[in-house]
Amino acid sequence: MQKKWELRDKSISAFAMSEKYSPQFLELLASRGVSSQKEIEDFFCSSYSVSNDLLKISGMIEAIERIVKAFERKERIAIFGDYDADGVTATALLLEVLESLGGSSLTYYIPDRQLEGYGMNDLAIEFLARDGVKLIVTVDSGITNVDEVEKARALGIDVIITDHHHPLEVLPAAMAIINPHLENSGFEFSDLAGVGVAFKLAQALYQKIAPKEIDKLKWMLDLVAIGTVADCVTLLGENRTLTKYGLVVLSKTRRVGLTEMFKVGRIEISENNIPDTQKVAYQIAPRINAAGRMDHASVAYKLIMEKDQIQARILALEVEEKNQERQKITAEIVKEIEEIAMRDFSEKKFIFAKNEHWPVGILGLVAGKVAEKFQKPVVVFQIQQKEYVGSLRSIPEINIVKCLEKCADLLTKFGGHSQAAGVRILPENVDKFCQKMTELIETELFGKEIISTLTVDLELKAENIDWQFMQNLKKMEPFGMGNKEPIFLLRDMQISDVRMVGNGSKHLKLAIKAANSNPKIFDAIGFKLGSEFPNLEKDNLIDVVFNLEEDSWNGNKKIQLKLIDLKLVS
Repeated sequence: MQKKWELRDKSISAFAMSEKYSPQFLELLASRGVSSQKEIEDFFCSSYSVSNDLLKISGMIEAIERIVKAFERKERIAIFGDYDADGVTATALLLEVLESLGGSSLTYYIPDRQLEGYGMNDLAIEFLARDGVKLIVTVDSGITNVDEVEKARALGIDVIITDHHHPLEVLPAAMAIINPHLENSGFEFSDLAGVGVAFKLAQALYQKIAPKEIDKLKWMLDLVAIGTVADCVTLLGENRTLTKYGLVVLSKTRRVGLTEMFKVGRIEISENNIPDTQKVAYQIAPRINAAGRMDHASVAYKLIMEKDQIQARILALEVEEKNQERQKITAEIVKEIEEIAMRDFSEKKFIFAKNEHWPVGILGLVAGKVAEKFQKPVVVFQIQQKEYVGSLRSIPEINIVKCLEKCADLLTKFGGHSQAAGVRILPENVDKFCQKMTELIETELFGKEIISTLTVDLELKAENIDWQFMQNLKKMEPFGMGNKEPIFLLRDMQISDVRMVGNGSKHLKLAIKAANSNPKIFDAIGFKLGSEFPNLEKDNLIDVVFNLEEDSWNGNKKIQLKLIDLKLVS
Protein backbone atom coordinates (compact mmCIF):
# COMPACT_ATOMS: atom_id res chain seq x y z
CA MET A 1 0.00 0.00 0.00
CA GLN A 2 1.43 3.33 -1.09
CA LYS A 3 2.17 5.68 1.79
CA LYS A 4 2.37 9.46 1.74
CA TRP A 5 4.94 11.04 4.04
CA GLU A 6 3.93 14.31 5.63
CA LEU A 7 6.13 16.43 7.90
CA ARG A 8 4.32 17.72 10.95
CA ASP A 9 3.90 21.48 11.28
CA LYS A 10 5.94 23.07 14.04
CA SER A 11 6.44 26.52 15.49
CA ILE A 12 9.46 27.16 17.70
CA SER A 13 9.41 30.01 20.20
CA ALA A 14 12.32 32.24 21.10
CA PHE A 15 13.05 29.84 23.96
CA ALA A 16 14.36 27.48 21.29
CA MET A 17 17.63 29.39 21.48
CA SER A 18 18.23 27.78 24.89
CA GLU A 19 21.47 25.79 25.11
CA LYS A 20 19.86 23.11 27.28
CA TYR A 21 18.47 21.20 24.28
CA SER A 22 19.56 20.91 20.67
CA PRO A 23 17.57 22.82 18.02
CA GLN A 24 16.46 19.46 16.59
CA PHE A 25 15.08 18.31 19.94
CA LEU A 26 13.29 21.62 20.46
CA GLU A 27 11.77 21.23 17.02
CA LEU A 28 10.54 17.82 18.07
CA LEU A 29 8.89 19.24 21.19
CA ALA A 30 7.39 22.09 19.18
CA SER A 31 5.82 19.60 16.77
CA ARG A 32 3.80 18.40 19.80
CA GLY A 33 2.74 21.90 20.84
CA VAL A 34 5.40 22.13 23.58
CA SER A 35 7.50 25.22 22.85
CA SER A 36 7.42 27.87 25.57
CA GLN A 37 9.74 27.67 28.57
CA LYS A 38 6.84 26.90 30.94
CA GLU A 39 5.41 24.22 28.64
CA ILE A 40 8.79 22.51 28.40
CA GLU A 41 9.38 22.67 32.17
CA ASP A 42 5.89 21.32 32.88
CA PHE A 43 6.41 18.52 30.34
CA PHE A 44 9.64 17.29 31.93
CA CYS A 45 9.02 18.07 35.60
CA SER A 46 5.98 15.90 36.36
CA SER A 47 6.05 14.51 39.90
CA TYR A 48 3.59 12.29 41.75
CA SER A 49 1.58 13.99 44.48
CA VAL A 50 -1.89 13.80 46.01
CA SER A 51 -4.01 16.89 45.43
CA ASN A 52 -5.41 18.78 48.41
CA ASP A 53 -8.43 19.74 46.30
CA LEU A 54 -9.99 16.30 45.87
CA LEU A 55 -13.11 17.33 47.82
CA LYS A 56 -13.73 20.06 45.23
CA ILE A 57 -14.47 17.35 42.67
CA SER A 58 -18.20 17.19 42.03
CA GLY A 59 -19.82 14.27 43.83
CA MET A 60 -16.72 13.40 45.86
CA ILE A 61 -18.01 14.49 49.29
CA GLU A 62 -21.32 12.66 48.76
CA ALA A 63 -19.51 9.52 47.59
CA ILE A 64 -17.17 9.44 50.59
CA GLU A 65 -19.98 10.05 53.08
CA ARG A 66 -22.06 7.23 51.60
CA ILE A 67 -19.15 4.77 51.57
CA VAL A 68 -18.22 5.64 55.18
CA LYS A 69 -21.86 5.12 56.18
CA ALA A 70 -21.84 1.72 54.45
CA PHE A 71 -18.72 0.79 56.43
CA GLU A 72 -20.37 1.83 59.70
CA ARG A 73 -23.55 -0.12 58.92
CA LYS A 74 -21.53 -3.10 57.61
CA GLU A 75 -23.54 -2.94 54.39
CA ARG A 76 -22.65 -5.08 51.41
CA ILE A 77 -20.92 -3.03 48.69
CA ALA A 78 -20.51 -4.10 45.06
CA ILE A 79 -18.00 -2.65 42.60
CA PHE A 80 -19.63 -2.75 39.15
CA GLY A 81 -16.92 -2.77 36.50
CA ASP A 82 -16.33 -3.33 32.80
CA TYR A 83 -14.79 -6.24 30.90
CA ASP A 84 -11.84 -4.40 29.31
CA ALA A 85 -8.41 -3.79 30.86
CA ASP A 86 -9.39 -0.31 32.10
CA GLY A 87 -12.53 -1.64 33.79
CA VAL A 88 -10.86 -4.74 35.23
CA THR A 89 -7.96 -2.78 36.75
CA ALA A 90 -10.36 -0.15 38.12
CA THR A 91 -12.53 -2.88 39.68
CA ALA A 92 -9.51 -4.53 41.31
CA LEU A 93 -8.10 -1.21 42.54
CA LEU A 94 -11.27 0.07 44.17
CA LEU A 95 -12.23 -3.23 45.80
CA GLU A 96 -8.70 -3.54 47.19
CA VAL A 97 -8.90 0.03 48.54
CA LEU A 98 -12.28 -0.52 50.22
CA GLU A 99 -11.01 -3.75 51.74
CA SER A 100 -7.86 -2.05 53.10
CA LEU A 101 -9.96 0.76 54.62
CA GLY A 102 -12.28 -1.54 56.53
CA GLY A 103 -14.95 -2.71 54.13
CA SER A 104 -16.17 -6.00 55.60
CA SER A 105 -18.71 -7.15 53.01
CA LEU A 106 -17.48 -6.55 49.47
CA THR A 107 -18.17 -8.08 46.09
CA TYR A 108 -17.75 -7.19 42.43
CA TYR A 109 -19.72 -7.60 39.23
CA ILE A 110 -18.29 -7.55 35.71
CA PRO A 111 -20.87 -8.17 32.96
CA ASP A 112 -20.47 -10.89 30.36
CA ARG A 113 -19.48 -9.22 27.10
CA GLN A 114 -21.37 -11.68 24.90
CA LEU A 115 -24.54 -12.06 26.97
CA GLU A 116 -24.92 -8.70 28.74
CA GLY A 117 -22.89 -6.15 26.83
CA TYR A 118 -21.48 -2.94 28.28
CA GLY A 119 -22.71 -1.25 31.45
CA MET A 120 -25.31 -1.95 34.10
CA ASN A 121 -28.37 -4.04 33.27
CA ASP A 122 -31.57 -5.07 35.04
CA LEU A 123 -30.66 -8.74 35.51
CA ALA A 124 -27.32 -7.81 37.08
CA ILE A 125 -28.98 -5.39 39.49
CA GLU A 126 -31.58 -7.99 40.47
CA PHE A 127 -28.78 -10.48 41.11
CA LEU A 128 -26.92 -7.99 43.34
CA ALA A 129 -30.14 -7.18 45.22
CA ARG A 130 -30.64 -10.89 45.98
CA ASP A 131 -27.02 -10.97 47.17
CA GLY A 132 -27.84 -8.35 49.80
CA VAL A 133 -25.99 -5.43 48.16
CA LYS A 134 -27.02 -2.00 49.47
CA LEU A 135 -24.46 0.14 47.61
CA ILE A 136 -23.11 -0.16 44.04
CA VAL A 137 -20.02 1.82 43.05
CA THR A 138 -19.47 1.75 39.30
CA VAL A 139 -16.07 2.09 37.65
CA ASP A 140 -15.48 2.86 33.97
CA SER A 141 -19.25 2.69 33.42
CA GLY A 142 -22.63 3.94 34.59
CA ILE A 143 -22.87 7.47 33.24
CA THR A 144 -25.56 6.53 30.68
CA ASN A 145 -27.43 4.00 32.87
CA VAL A 146 -30.42 6.21 33.75
CA ASP A 147 -33.02 3.42 33.82
CA GLU A 148 -30.73 0.95 35.55
CA VAL A 149 -30.00 3.35 38.42
CA GLU A 150 -33.76 3.84 38.88
CA LYS A 151 -34.12 0.06 38.99
CA ALA A 152 -31.44 -0.15 41.69
CA ARG A 153 -33.12 2.56 43.76
CA ALA A 154 -36.45 0.73 43.51
CA LEU A 155 -34.72 -2.35 44.93
CA GLY A 156 -33.23 -0.38 47.83
CA ILE A 157 -29.72 -0.04 46.40
CA ASP A 158 -27.85 3.29 46.30
CA VAL A 159 -25.50 3.92 43.38
CA ILE A 160 -22.27 5.93 43.15
CA ILE A 161 -21.03 6.40 39.59
CA THR A 162 -17.35 6.84 38.73
CA ASP A 163 -16.85 7.02 34.99
CA HIS A 164 -14.85 8.85 32.33
CA HIS A 165 -17.20 8.47 29.37
CA HIS A 166 -19.08 11.52 28.12
CA PRO A 167 -22.47 12.05 29.81
CA LEU A 168 -25.76 12.41 27.97
CA GLU A 169 -28.18 15.29 28.57
CA VAL A 170 -30.08 13.31 31.22
CA LEU A 171 -27.92 12.04 34.10
CA PRO A 172 -28.73 9.02 36.27
CA ALA A 173 -30.30 9.84 39.66
CA ALA A 174 -27.32 8.40 41.56
CA MET A 175 -26.20 9.27 45.10
CA ALA A 176 -23.05 10.76 43.54
CA ILE A 177 -21.52 11.04 40.08
CA ILE A 178 -17.76 11.50 39.71
CA ASN A 179 -16.86 12.16 36.10
CA PRO A 180 -14.30 14.62 34.68
CA HIS A 181 -16.58 15.39 31.72
CA LEU A 182 -19.41 16.77 33.82
CA GLU A 183 -19.88 20.51 33.59
CA ASN A 184 -17.99 22.11 36.52
CA SER A 185 -16.64 18.68 37.46
CA GLY A 186 -13.90 20.10 39.68
CA PHE A 187 -11.24 17.89 38.06
CA GLU A 188 -7.91 19.58 37.34
CA PHE A 189 -7.37 17.16 34.43
CA SER A 190 -10.27 15.87 32.33
CA ASP A 191 -8.76 13.04 30.26
CA LEU A 192 -8.36 10.39 32.95
CA ALA A 193 -9.14 6.75 32.13
CA GLY A 194 -11.77 4.92 34.17
CA VAL A 195 -9.06 3.57 36.48
CA GLY A 196 -7.74 7.12 36.89
CA VAL A 197 -11.15 8.35 38.09
CA ALA A 198 -11.39 5.40 40.48
CA PHE A 199 -7.91 6.28 41.77
CA LYS A 200 -9.10 9.81 42.57
CA LEU A 201 -11.89 8.36 44.72
CA ALA A 202 -9.32 6.06 46.35
CA GLN A 203 -7.08 9.02 47.21
CA ALA A 204 -10.00 10.97 48.67
CA LEU A 205 -11.10 7.99 50.77
CA TYR A 206 -7.59 7.62 52.21
CA GLN A 207 -7.44 11.35 52.96
CA LYS A 208 -10.70 11.00 54.90
CA ILE A 209 -10.25 7.63 56.63
CA ALA A 210 -6.51 6.90 56.87
CA PRO A 211 -4.47 9.98 55.87
CA LYS A 212 -1.27 8.68 57.51
CA GLU A 213 -1.38 5.56 55.30
CA ILE A 214 -2.05 7.30 51.99
CA ASP A 215 1.42 6.40 50.65
CA LYS A 216 0.14 2.82 50.33
CA LEU A 217 -1.69 3.97 47.22
CA LYS A 218 1.60 4.29 45.34
CA TRP A 219 1.68 0.49 45.16
CA MET A 220 -1.59 0.61 43.19
CA LEU A 221 -0.10 2.73 40.42
CA ASP A 222 0.77 -0.46 38.52
CA LEU A 223 -2.96 -0.99 37.93
CA VAL A 224 -3.44 2.69 37.05
CA ALA A 225 -0.69 2.50 34.44
CA ILE A 226 -2.07 -0.67 32.84
CA GLY A 227 -5.63 0.66 32.62
CA THR A 228 -4.56 4.10 31.41
CA VAL A 229 -2.33 2.77 28.62
CA ALA A 230 -4.85 0.10 27.64
CA ASP A 231 -7.68 2.61 27.27
CA CYS A 232 -5.66 4.79 24.85
CA VAL A 233 -6.36 8.07 26.65
CA THR A 234 -3.92 10.90 26.06
CA LEU A 235 -0.61 10.43 27.89
CA LEU A 236 -0.20 14.08 28.77
CA GLY A 237 -0.82 15.97 32.00
CA GLU A 238 -1.81 13.82 34.96
CA ASN A 239 -2.04 10.66 32.84
CA ARG A 240 1.62 11.10 31.94
CA THR A 241 2.57 11.33 35.62
CA LEU A 242 0.43 8.39 36.74
CA THR A 243 1.75 6.21 33.91
CA LYS A 244 5.38 7.23 34.38
CA TYR A 245 5.41 6.26 38.06
CA GLY A 246 3.03 3.35 37.49
CA LEU A 247 5.50 1.72 35.10
CA VAL A 248 8.17 1.89 37.81
CA VAL A 249 5.78 0.27 40.31
CA LEU A 250 4.90 -2.37 37.69
CA SER A 251 8.59 -3.28 37.43
CA LYS A 252 8.58 -4.20 41.13
CA THR A 253 4.91 -5.15 41.51
CA ARG A 254 3.88 -7.11 44.58
CA ARG A 255 1.02 -8.75 42.70
CA VAL A 256 1.72 -12.46 42.40
CA GLY A 257 -0.79 -12.76 39.57
CA LEU A 258 1.00 -10.20 37.42
CA THR A 259 4.43 -11.72 38.03
CA GLU A 260 3.07 -15.14 37.05
CA MET A 261 1.55 -13.59 33.92
CA PHE A 262 5.00 -12.20 33.04
CA LYS A 263 6.64 -15.61 33.54
CA VAL A 264 4.04 -17.55 31.56
CA GLY A 265 3.95 -14.98 28.76
CA ARG A 266 7.74 -14.52 28.73
CA ILE A 267 7.28 -10.80 29.26
CA GLU A 268 10.61 -9.34 30.36
CA ILE A 269 9.71 -7.10 33.29
CA SER A 270 11.73 -6.77 36.48
CA GLU A 271 13.12 -4.15 38.81
CA ASN A 272 16.07 -3.81 36.43
CA ASN A 273 13.86 -3.86 33.34
CA ILE A 274 11.17 -1.18 33.69
CA PRO A 275 8.50 -1.72 31.03
CA ASP A 276 7.57 0.93 28.48
CA THR A 277 4.06 1.65 27.27
CA GLN A 278 4.59 -0.59 24.22
CA LYS A 279 5.04 -3.58 26.52
CA VAL A 280 1.85 -2.71 28.39
CA ALA A 281 -0.14 -2.00 25.21
CA TYR A 282 0.97 -5.05 23.22
CA GLN A 283 1.75 -7.69 25.84
CA ILE A 284 -0.03 -7.01 29.14
CA ALA A 285 -3.30 -5.32 28.13
CA PRO A 286 -4.13 -7.86 25.37
CA ARG A 287 -3.84 -10.69 27.88
CA ILE A 288 -6.17 -8.98 30.33
CA ASN A 289 -8.57 -8.10 27.51
CA ALA A 290 -8.45 -11.63 26.09
CA ALA A 291 -10.32 -13.02 29.11
CA GLY A 292 -13.30 -10.73 28.42
CA ARG A 293 -13.12 -11.24 24.67
CA MET A 294 -13.00 -15.04 24.69
CA ASP A 295 -14.77 -15.97 27.95
CA HIS A 296 -15.33 -13.80 31.02
CA ALA A 297 -13.21 -10.92 32.36
CA SER A 298 -13.48 -12.29 35.91
CA VAL A 299 -10.59 -14.63 35.04
CA ALA A 300 -8.28 -11.61 34.54
CA TYR A 301 -9.71 -9.90 37.63
CA LYS A 302 -9.03 -12.99 39.77
CA LEU A 303 -5.50 -13.20 38.39
CA ILE A 304 -4.78 -9.59 39.43
CA MET A 305 -6.22 -10.15 42.93
CA GLU A 306 -4.77 -13.64 43.58
CA LYS A 307 -2.28 -13.91 46.45
CA ASP A 308 -1.48 -17.63 46.28
CA GLN A 309 1.34 -18.37 43.84
CA ILE A 310 0.11 -21.81 42.78
CA GLN A 311 -3.40 -20.54 42.06
CA ALA A 312 -1.94 -17.49 40.33
CA ARG A 313 0.07 -19.77 38.06
CA ILE A 314 -3.09 -21.69 37.12
CA LEU A 315 -4.94 -18.45 36.33
CA ALA A 316 -1.96 -17.06 34.39
CA LEU A 317 -1.89 -20.20 32.24
CA GLU A 318 -5.63 -19.82 31.62
CA VAL A 319 -5.23 -16.18 30.60
CA GLU A 320 -2.32 -17.11 28.33
CA GLU A 321 -4.45 -19.80 26.70
CA LYS A 322 -7.28 -17.29 26.14
CA ASN A 323 -4.85 -14.84 24.57
CA GLN A 324 -3.41 -17.45 22.22
CA GLU A 325 -6.94 -18.52 21.31
CA ARG A 326 -7.83 -14.87 20.65
CA GLN A 327 -4.79 -14.46 18.38
CA LYS A 328 -5.52 -17.68 16.49
CA ILE A 329 -9.23 -17.00 15.95
CA THR A 330 -8.60 -13.36 15.03
CA ALA A 331 -6.05 -14.40 12.38
CA GLU A 332 -8.43 -17.03 10.97
CA ILE A 333 -11.37 -14.62 10.72
CA VAL A 334 -9.21 -11.85 9.24
CA LYS A 335 -8.01 -14.27 6.54
CA GLU A 336 -11.59 -15.35 5.85
CA ILE A 337 -12.81 -11.75 5.50
CA GLU A 338 -9.80 -10.76 3.38
CA GLU A 339 -10.81 -13.46 0.90
CA ILE A 340 -14.39 -12.17 0.92
CA ALA A 341 -13.13 -8.60 0.43
CA MET A 342 -10.94 -9.50 -2.55
CA ARG A 343 -13.72 -11.57 -4.14
CA ASP A 344 -16.79 -9.39 -3.51
CA PHE A 345 -15.61 -5.88 -2.66
CA SER A 346 -12.61 -5.15 -4.89
CA GLU A 347 -14.55 -2.42 -6.70
CA LYS A 348 -16.52 -1.20 -3.68
CA LYS A 349 -15.61 1.30 -0.97
CA PHE A 350 -17.29 -0.46 1.98
CA ILE A 351 -16.62 -4.01 3.19
CA PHE A 352 -19.16 -5.97 5.24
CA ALA A 353 -19.19 -9.55 6.48
CA LYS A 354 -21.32 -11.61 8.87
CA ASN A 355 -21.19 -14.97 10.61
CA GLU A 356 -22.93 -16.51 13.61
CA HIS A 357 -19.72 -18.10 14.91
CA TRP A 358 -17.50 -15.00 15.10
CA PRO A 359 -17.08 -13.96 18.77
CA VAL A 360 -18.41 -10.49 19.63
CA GLY A 361 -15.28 -9.78 21.65
CA ILE A 362 -12.95 -9.77 18.64
CA LEU A 363 -15.16 -8.14 15.99
CA GLY A 364 -13.47 -4.77 16.48
CA LEU A 365 -9.97 -6.26 16.28
CA VAL A 366 -10.88 -8.04 13.05
CA ALA A 367 -12.56 -5.00 11.48
CA GLY A 368 -9.53 -2.86 12.33
CA LYS A 369 -7.06 -5.20 10.66
CA VAL A 370 -9.20 -5.52 7.51
CA ALA A 371 -9.77 -1.76 7.30
CA GLU A 372 -6.03 -1.13 7.64
CA LYS A 373 -5.12 -3.61 4.91
CA PHE A 374 -7.69 -2.50 2.32
CA GLN A 375 -7.94 1.19 3.37
CA LYS A 376 -11.72 0.92 3.34
CA PRO A 377 -14.36 1.22 6.09
CA VAL A 378 -15.45 -2.20 7.40
CA VAL A 379 -18.31 -3.64 9.44
CA VAL A 380 -18.13 -7.17 10.87
CA PHE A 381 -21.31 -8.72 12.31
CA GLN A 382 -22.03 -11.58 14.65
CA ILE A 383 -25.42 -13.08 13.75
CA GLN A 384 -27.41 -13.57 16.95
CA GLN A 385 -30.86 -15.07 17.38
CA LYS A 386 -32.79 -11.80 17.47
CA GLU A 387 -30.35 -9.25 16.08
CA TYR A 388 -26.97 -8.65 14.47
CA VAL A 389 -24.18 -7.15 16.58
CA GLY A 390 -21.52 -5.34 14.59
CA SER A 391 -18.23 -3.46 14.98
CA LEU A 392 -17.12 -0.85 12.47
CA ARG A 393 -13.67 0.56 11.76
CA SER A 394 -12.98 3.37 9.33
CA ILE A 395 -10.30 5.35 7.49
CA PRO A 396 -9.40 9.01 8.14
CA GLU A 397 -11.42 10.21 5.15
CA ILE A 398 -14.70 8.81 6.54
CA ASN A 399 -16.38 9.78 9.82
CA ILE A 400 -18.20 6.52 10.43
CA VAL A 401 -20.48 7.85 13.19
CA LYS A 402 -21.82 10.59 10.89
CA CYS A 403 -22.65 7.88 8.36
CA LEU A 404 -24.39 5.86 11.07
CA GLU A 405 -26.45 8.89 12.10
CA LYS A 406 -27.88 8.95 8.56
CA CYS A 407 -28.82 5.27 8.97
CA ALA A 408 -30.28 5.66 12.48
CA ASP A 409 -33.78 4.61 11.37
CA LEU A 410 -32.37 1.17 10.45
CA LEU A 411 -30.49 0.61 13.71
CA THR A 412 -31.59 -0.62 17.13
CA LYS A 413 -28.57 0.98 18.80
CA PHE A 414 -25.29 2.57 17.76
CA GLY A 415 -22.42 4.58 19.21
CA GLY A 416 -18.73 5.32 18.91
CA HIS A 417 -16.53 7.95 17.31
CA SER A 418 -15.21 8.91 13.89
CA GLN A 419 -12.98 5.87 13.36
CA ALA A 420 -14.62 3.14 15.45
CA ALA A 421 -18.22 2.31 16.31
CA GLY A 422 -20.62 -0.44 17.29
CA VAL A 423 -24.15 -1.22 16.11
CA ARG A 424 -27.08 -3.48 16.85
CA ILE A 425 -29.56 -4.10 14.06
CA LEU A 426 -32.58 -6.29 13.33
CA PRO A 427 -32.00 -9.02 10.69
CA GLU A 428 -34.54 -7.55 8.27
CA ASN A 429 -32.63 -4.25 8.16
CA VAL A 430 -29.11 -5.56 7.58
CA ASP A 431 -29.14 -5.57 3.76
CA LYS A 432 -30.74 -2.11 3.64
CA PHE A 433 -28.14 -0.82 6.10
CA CYS A 434 -25.18 -2.19 4.17
CA GLN A 435 -26.56 -0.80 0.91
CA LYS A 436 -27.14 2.66 2.38
CA MET A 437 -23.72 2.74 4.04
CA THR A 438 -22.10 1.75 0.74
CA GLU A 439 -23.88 4.61 -1.06
CA LEU A 440 -22.95 7.15 1.63
CA ILE A 441 -19.28 6.13 1.68
CA GLU A 442 -18.93 5.96 -2.10
CA THR A 443 -20.48 9.43 -2.41
CA GLU A 444 -18.09 10.80 0.22
CA LEU A 445 -15.02 9.23 -1.43
CA PHE A 446 -15.96 10.04 -5.04
CA GLY A 447 -12.94 11.44 -6.87
CA LYS A 448 -10.63 11.05 -3.84
CA GLU A 449 -7.41 9.05 -3.96
CA ILE A 450 -6.96 7.03 -0.77
CA ILE A 451 -3.35 7.15 0.33
CA SER A 452 -2.22 6.08 3.77
CA THR A 453 -0.51 9.10 5.36
CA LEU A 454 2.51 8.73 7.61
CA THR A 455 3.08 11.84 9.72
CA VAL A 456 6.78 12.50 10.36
CA ASP A 457 7.68 14.47 13.49
CA LEU A 458 11.14 15.59 12.45
CA GLU A 459 13.65 15.38 9.62
CA LEU A 460 17.17 14.69 10.87
CA LYS A 461 20.67 14.46 9.51
CA ALA A 462 22.94 11.56 10.46
CA GLU A 463 25.11 13.80 12.64
CA ASN A 464 22.06 14.79 14.76
CA ILE A 465 21.65 11.22 16.03
CA ASP A 466 23.89 10.67 19.04
CA TRP A 467 23.63 9.48 22.63
CA GLN A 468 22.77 12.98 23.90
CA PHE A 469 19.80 13.08 21.53
CA MET A 470 18.80 9.58 22.72
CA GLN A 471 18.98 10.66 26.38
CA ASN A 472 16.69 13.61 25.69
CA LEU A 473 14.35 11.33 23.77
CA LYS A 474 14.19 9.02 26.79
CA LYS A 475 12.98 11.96 28.89
CA MET A 476 9.92 12.26 26.65
CA GLU A 477 8.61 8.87 27.77
CA PRO A 478 6.10 7.45 28.45
CA PHE A 479 4.85 7.51 24.87
CA GLY A 480 1.23 6.98 23.93
CA MET A 481 -1.83 8.86 22.72
CA GLY A 482 -1.10 12.59 22.57
CA ASN A 483 2.60 11.89 23.01
CA LYS A 484 3.30 9.21 20.44
CA GLU A 485 6.73 7.75 19.91
CA PRO A 486 8.44 10.21 17.55
CA ILE A 487 8.81 9.34 13.88
CA PHE A 488 11.94 10.60 12.11
CA LEU A 489 13.11 10.99 8.52
CA LEU A 490 16.60 10.62 7.05
CA ARG A 491 17.18 11.35 3.37
CA ASP A 492 19.85 10.08 0.95
CA MET A 493 21.07 7.15 3.01
CA GLN A 494 23.33 4.62 1.29
CA ILE A 495 22.89 0.89 1.94
CA SER A 496 26.12 -0.71 3.17
CA ASP A 497 24.59 -4.11 3.81
CA VAL A 498 21.17 -5.70 3.27
CA ARG A 499 19.81 -9.00 4.61
CA MET A 500 16.47 -10.73 5.13
CA VAL A 501 16.18 -12.25 8.60
CA GLY A 502 13.67 -14.13 10.75
CA ASN A 503 11.41 -17.08 9.95
CA GLY A 504 10.52 -16.92 6.27
CA SER A 505 12.86 -13.95 5.82
CA LYS A 506 10.04 -11.67 6.95
CA HIS A 507 12.25 -8.91 8.37
CA LEU A 508 14.56 -6.46 6.64
CA LYS A 509 17.98 -5.84 8.20
CA LEU A 510 20.08 -2.95 6.85
CA ALA A 511 23.30 -1.13 7.57
CA ILE A 512 23.05 2.42 6.22
CA LYS A 513 25.15 5.57 6.18
CA ALA A 514 24.75 9.09 4.88
CA ALA A 515 25.66 9.46 1.20
CA ASN A 516 27.83 12.47 2.12
CA SER A 517 31.14 12.22 3.94
CA ASN A 518 29.61 11.48 7.39
CA PRO A 519 31.13 8.14 8.46
CA LYS A 520 28.35 7.05 10.85
CA ILE A 521 26.85 3.66 10.04
CA PHE A 522 23.48 2.77 11.55
CA ASP A 523 21.86 -0.61 11.96
CA ALA A 524 18.22 -0.57 10.84
CA ILE A 525 15.57 -3.24 11.30
CA GLY A 526 12.26 -3.33 9.43
CA PHE A 527 9.92 -5.86 11.00
CA LYS A 528 7.67 -7.56 8.40
CA LEU A 529 9.13 -5.34 5.65
CA GLY A 530 11.04 -8.13 3.90
CA SER A 531 8.28 -8.89 1.38
CA GLU A 532 7.67 -5.19 0.67
CA PHE A 533 11.27 -4.47 -0.37
CA PRO A 534 12.70 -7.72 -1.79
CA ASN A 535 14.97 -6.10 -4.38
CA LEU A 536 17.07 -3.73 -2.30
CA GLU A 537 20.79 -3.90 -3.08
CA LYS A 538 24.06 -2.68 -1.60
CA ASP A 539 24.80 0.98 -2.51
CA ASN A 540 21.13 1.81 -3.22
CA LEU A 541 20.22 5.31 -2.04
CA ILE A 542 17.10 5.41 0.14
CA ASP A 543 15.03 7.77 2.28
CA VAL A 544 13.93 6.15 5.53
CA VAL A 545 11.19 6.83 8.09
CA PHE A 546 11.80 5.28 11.52
CA ASN A 547 11.68 5.30 15.30
CA LEU A 548 14.90 5.41 17.31
CA GLU A 549 15.73 2.79 19.91
CA GLU A 550 18.59 1.60 22.04
CA ASP A 551 19.65 -1.94 21.17
CA SER A 552 21.60 -3.91 23.79
CA TRP A 553 23.35 -7.20 23.13
CA ASN A 554 25.94 -8.92 25.33
CA GLY A 555 26.49 -5.74 27.29
CA ASN A 556 27.04 -3.60 24.20
CA LYS A 557 24.77 -0.68 23.41
CA LYS A 558 24.08 0.86 20.04
CA ILE A 559 21.56 3.17 18.44
CA GLN A 560 19.22 1.34 16.09
CA LEU A 561 16.69 2.61 13.56
CA LYS A 562 13.36 0.79 13.73
CA LEU A 563 12.14 1.18 10.16
CA ILE A 564 8.53 2.09 9.40
CA ASP A 565 8.86 2.77 5.68
CA LEU A 566 11.47 3.56 3.03
CA LYS A 567 11.68 4.84 -0.54
CA LEU A 568 14.33 4.36 -3.20
CA VAL A 569 15.92 7.63 -4.30
CA SER A 570 15.73 7.80 -8.09
